[in-house]
Amino acid sequence: MTTTPEVLFVCVHNQGRSQMAAALLNHHAAGRVHVRSAGSAPADSVNPAVVEVMAEVGLDISQEFPKKLLTEDVAASDVVITMGCGDACPIFPGKRYEDWALTDPSGKGPDAVRAIRDEIDQRVQKLLEKLLTDAV
Repeated sequence: MTTTPEVLFVCVHNQGRSQMAAALLNHHAAGRVHVRSAGSAPADSVNPAVVEVMAEVGLDISQEFPKKLLTEDVAASDVVITMGCGDACPIFPGKRYEDWALTDPSGKGPDAVRAIRDEIDQRVQKLLEKLLTDAV
């Protein structure tokens, strides 16, 4: 692993789960991890319900936008977390891959998205603990 761990969150549209995960990891890591998010088929904008529920926990992602998954992003990452993107993510030897089975927030209201956010937050905090332990 590099000096500063590199984490990439990938979902299909990069408008919900991966955006929340990236914002939460950035928040909790406070500069100790480099975080990216991307989608195999990015949407035009971040899901408004996701923006709303992230603002509720003090994280403003209103200026974020869905980004296209690039092979270079995967190559630069130590850990790649996929969230329902199937086989769209390129596989590189020596990378750590995890697939997080999470409900897609598309078309869901804030109450449902809050539950998804909270589950992602728990997973992100466990990931961060492992990353910081492994880096020592």
